[in-house]
Amino acid sequence: MPISTHAVVVGAGIAGVMTALYLQRRGCSVTLVDRWEPGHSRASSSDYNRILRAIHGSDEMYTRWVREARLRWMELEQELNTELYIECGALILAEEGHSTWEEVTMPTFDKLGVPYVRVGPDELPVRFPQFDFRKVAFGLWEPEAGMVLAHRAVTETFKQFQREGGQFKRGRVTTDETEIPLLDGKPLSADLVVMSCGSWLAYLFRQTLGPLLKVIRQDIVYTSTPDGDRSFDADQMPCFVDHGYGAYGIPSVYGWGVKAAIAWHASDIDLDDEDRVVDQSAIARSRQYWAYRFPRLANEIVIDQKACHISMTPDTHFIIDFHPQHSNVLIVGGCSGHLFKHGPMLGDYVAGVGLQEWGTAPRFKIGPRTSMPMSESPSGR
Repeated sequence: MPISTHAVVVGAGIAGVMTALYLQRRGCSVTLVDRWEPGHSRASSSDYNRILRAIHGSDEMYTRWVREARLRWMELEQELNTELYIECGALILAEEGHSTWEEVTMPTFDKLGVPYVRVGPDELPVRFPQFDFRKVAFGLWEPEAGMVLAHRAVTETFKQFQREGGQFKRGRVTTDETEIPLLDGKPLSADLVVMSCGSWLAYLFRQTLGPLLKVIRQDIVYTSTPDGDRSFDADQMPCFVDHGYGAYGIPSVYGWGVKAAIAWHASDIDLDDEDRVVDQSAIARSRQYWAYRFPRLANEIVIDQKACHISMTPDTHFIIDFHPQHSNVLIVGGCSGHLFKHGPMLGDYVAGVGLQEWGTAPRFKIGPRTSMPMSESPSGR
């Protein structure tokens, strides 16, 4: 790369703003581009919060990344003087007969020194009285886990990028028939173009990423907590991953209510033309889940909702690789639902790949991929 590198980063979600910041801090001249304002509600990085947890099954790389990202989130919130990370812990529920992912996690945690407690079925209701633990064989309690305040993290990181001299431009990026990026119809001219466009990557690079990316809808529902009951607040309840049920969620903070997502993957979404509202089937599924796992929330009202989306790769590994025909175009995406928490690590790593300080890992390359067995899956999917 030239000594004074001009970089354009397309997409102002968490991957984009973090990459832009780390490129700026490496001395590049950086322009961040998005169709809308950073933090907009159409993006993969929208919503109030995201779980930060180290559990990635037997995968040591992602586990190490999260442990480092946790420290960087803490450092960034001190630098910005604003709360970005709430360490309320995370509880992973291992269902009877469906606990492979949790079982292979414990040796990984032991090897890497990640604090955790395996909590048996008799002790779980004592430690975590908010839950009904039917069909749960054991829980993995990760005390040094929690939530990142997602919307705030994106917007505050963006402001810091601007304070450090980064430029922002509103505009629509498309691609031509050879997949060269175009800004408002004209080729993007830069030493490095980073395409971190979330789910829109599947639209922009249909030839290159068509076999690799599937965009799916992920409806999020927030329910009220009972009157005067603080036990579902973040200082008393952890984030949770209900792996056997296919659900995950976050306790209430700032009065947002308890968040739940049922990770069923039957629904597509039109990113440009579909309204961002959840449908009644998603609300019904959420109510069914509350009644099953949190009986005291069964009759509470829905107080907020988010119609989100994620781009899934077959093996759930990210994509961080140069376009096979355009040597200055670096594609970053394939969040597979577990990218946000890695934000600072991912941005630093992508900046290094883009400036050729290091190559990308084989797992991130563009090429044939297949689904992974549960014993090897980093995401548990």
